[in-house]
Amino acid sequence: MISFILMVNKQGQTRLSSYYEWMDMQERVALESEIIRKCLSRSELQCSFLEYRGFKVIYRRYASLFFIVGTKADFDVRLKGDKKSQSGADNYENELGMLEFIHTLVETMDRWAGSICELDIMYQLEQVHFLLDEMVMNGYVIETNKSNVLRSIDLIERESNKNEGMFR
Repeated sequence: MISFILMVNKQGQTRLSSYYEWMDMQERVALESEIIRKCLSRSELQCSFLEYRGFKVIYRRYASLFFIVGTKADFDVRLKGDKKSQSGADNYENELGMLEFIHTLVETMDRWAGSICELDIMYQLEQVHFLLDEMVMNGYVIETNKSNVLRSIDLIERESNKNEGMFR
């Protein structure tokens, strides 16, 4: 299960954040800044996976944007019989699958906005959230077909551009 998705620029400014499990706001801000700092400080030669504060962090850089996905860290297999030690931290997410999800997300955003950039995310934040919500629901990837995701966004844009719109 995905715990959070972040889109961050090279200066470390968060452009989009989406959380799929409850977290206190102070904890959220602290976690975000620490994870962003860790991801930005790593070289391109290092692995795109890291574990930090109970989360498995998978990230990828596209141009000036970092796409960061956080999942629960894997529990120790030796403690499998001990139900108290797991405490709901079961994680069966594949790191390479999450990297592929990030790539699919970026490709979908590229098809939607031309070549996606930081300004597209900043000025069309609602549409980006809607696009992300079409692909991820309640922390699980539900749609990876770019055409299916973009069809619903296209329908909303066409309806909002009509003179006799739904809410007029």
